Amino acid sequence: MKNTEHPAVLVTGASRGLGRGIALALAEAGFSVGINYAGNRKAAEETEAACKRIASSPDQQFEALQANIGKREERVHLVEEAWARFGSLDALVNNAGMAPRVRADILEASEESFEELIQVNLQGPYFLTQQVARRWVQERPACRIPSGFKVVFVTSTSADTVSLNRGEYCISKAGLAMAVKLWAARLAEGGIQVYELRPGIMATDMTIPVKERYDALIDQGVVPQKRWGTPEDVGKAVRSLVKGDFAYSTGSVIHCDGGFHISRL
Repeated sequence: MKNTEHPAVLVTGASRGLGRGIALALAEAGFSVGINYAGNRKAAEETEAACKRIASSPDQQFEALQANIGKREERVHLVEEAWARFGSLDALVNNAGMAPRVRADILEASEESFEELIQVNLQGPYFLTQQVARRWVQERPACRIPSGFKVVFVTSTSADTVSLNRGEYCISKAGLAMAVKLWAARLAEGGIQVYELRPGIMATDMTIPVKERYDALIDQGVVPQKRWGTPEDVGKAVRSLVKGDFAYSTGSVIHCDGGFHISRL
């Protein structure tokens, strides 16, 4: 049976990495969490078990929900399943994303790679937000977060920082940054807040192949705080946004990058 007492949040790409950090932070804060994953069921179940261990109440729900958000029919099913499991949703965290399968100079990169990243990193979260927001606007469910429904887009410092060997990734994240502004402006009249959380150099599976290079850059000071970011850093930031600590800041970009974004001479 679903328990409708606790606010429910759908977190995409929550089976590992930043998504797992977000799910855990929300579980600790008393939220029920929909743990979306594309294919790694085992990792999603590990996240689900970890959430249950640190939950603040035995009545919180944690559900592993499979869907590739890059595919329309799977997005539709995901939203329907989330509503069925939790009664409704109170927040959506668009975290799922992918890096290019092959890093290639923009003179050599393929259209197939570009299309795949745009589909998963941009088109998916954009239209998933549309589906969830339509339900909020049309069905007018009661929100269990006092300050109203929330949408958080987890983008990347690549939204405005050039990487010539993964141009398609940069473009997908830059587009997502604009999506935040669009949805924030459109949904404000309904009391729905939308945010962009922009992580920097994060210690996740995605950065393992370039760890040595980024270790050297961090040692040289490219990150003023001189350390890698962690899933816990991102989780805490998302938790604060979802709880309503920034209820008068819709459309804002929240940097989680150790100061990487600061322009310096």
